[in-house]
Amino acid sequence: QCGRRCRRGQRRARLHLKAGAGTSMADPVALNVSRLLGSFLPALSAVLLVMLVNLPVTLTGGLFPAPLLALTAVYFWALVRPDLMPPYVVLFVGLLEDLLSGGPAGIWATGFMAAYALVDRQRENLAGLAGAAAVLGFGAAMALAATATFVLTSIMYMRQPPLAPLLLASVFTVLFYPPIAVMLGWVHRRAVGAVRMVR
Repeated sequence: QCGRRCRRGQRRARLHLKAGAGTSMADPVALNVSRLLGSFLPALSAVLLVMLVNLPVTLTGGLFPAPLLALTAVYFWALVRPDLMPPYVVLFVGLLEDLLSGGPAGIWATGFMAAYALVDRQRENLAGLAGAAAVLGFGAAMALAATATFVLTSIMYMRQPPLAPLLLASVFTVLFYPPIAVMLGWVHRRAVGAVRMVR
């Protein structure tokens, strides 16, 4: 009787060991898939924001220009996860903004790249800002992007474009930065994770 019980206990122990081994093998796979999906979220968030502001729907009846929400995502991810927001992604997002907004190709792509260059050179200083100072840091990037866009448009059309729409779009973009940064911060903590490679 004791022998049978011992054999049954051994069989159960082997089954538990096999189940544990299967779980331990599945965990790294699930972790790798999660990391892979998370690595696409920064670029995806920027693309979704481009599409959102260029939907054929407006709440203001066209009285105000659409904010450049994609630049908020570019700025945020270039600060906290530069490995997941490389220059070619920024260029693609800028070209997509040009395409969907109906502007000449390269206008906002140049502006986005100018803002990215500022973040890339001043990452440590900008990343250390908090509160109103963090908003001002983004405002500096927005101002540089708007200036680059204004200058390039002037060169392309050989005349000075209207300044008011660009200023309004810049102001609205800065105002939208805090809530979007909070949302992207939640995504960063929950799905993307900390920096694994700093350039």
